[in-house]
Amino acid sequence: MTDLPGKAIHDYYFKKNKKKLFVHDTFGPKVEMPVSLYFRNLKEMPVLEKKTLELCSGKILDVGAGAGSHALELQKKGFDVYALEISPSACEVMNDRGLKNVICNDFFQFSGETFDTILLLMNGVGISSDIEGFRKLLKKSSELLHPNGKLIFDSSDINYMYEDIQKPNHYYGEVKCRYEYGNELTDWFKWLYTDQNTLKTISKEEGWNCDIVFEDEHDQFLAVLTR
Repeated sequence: MTDLPGKAIHDYYFKKNKKKLFVHDTFGPKVEMPVSLYFRNLKEMPVLEKKTLELCSGKILDVGAGAGSHALELQKKGFDVYALEISPSACEVMNDRGLKNVICNDFFQFSGETFDTILLLMNGVGISSDIEGFRKLLKKSSELLHPNGKLIFDSSDINYMYEDIQKPNHYYGEVKCRYEYGNELTDWFKWLYTDQNTLKTISKEEGWNCDIVFEDEHDQFLAVLTR
């Protein structure tokens, strides 16, 4: 798949140009994803993200690190943090921003290190694609976490998106998306959002404890999973 988010991050940071990045889905018109969101400092982050950073401990793996803003804040606090990102363009930006440990790899292919905290922010758990993929993500996280480690991520219940359209035959949180940047489009890909009940049920089935530690007014929530 064409790496348009990484290209947008790279262009924004190195000031080559600042074209708009859009996300298409099956719910309606495309929506702009402001590239500046990838570069927020701690003061600019929403409460949910600040809360997440407070919950991190030990050796940390920030999955889907983007431009590295969350990892940089953790590094400033003295944590041993590793930023994992599949996009080479985004990794170049993170290296230039001063992150010490940048890993350019796919989460599901990565191995060789273990961590106390695995972090997936900005609905990073969406990389699961679907419910079965989420089970695979939990299994992979088990391999990468120390015995008492924790998996932290946010997601949101998108049930409200179906007020005017019929729900699909599959789980309603499995959504098809694509990116648009300049005159380029990615292929369609699946992205997962999960409601709290489904999350708790699957977590329990896979041998995890799931605690919802924060909720905001936009149906977003923060989950901490331990085995």
